[in-house]
Amino acid sequence: MGLLLTTIAGLVVWIVLWAIGVKSLDAFLVTLVMVLIAATARAMAPFLSGGRGEEEHPGSGWTPR
Repeated sequence: MGLLLTTIAGLVVWIVLWAIGVKSLDAFLVTLVMVLIAATARAMAPFLSGGRGEEEHPGSGWTPR
């Protein structure tokens, strides 16, 4: 959902920048960077600390006896 909202916001930024006189390719590159950052954040989210809790993966850790 976040990637879709970022794409929509990027396209709005593209149209606004294009309307105020920025070249269309330059404005589209801003949209492309926004979507690329959002996709990277979505792909990296499971690997960041705090992204997984103990409750999600019971029995995944080693416990000494």
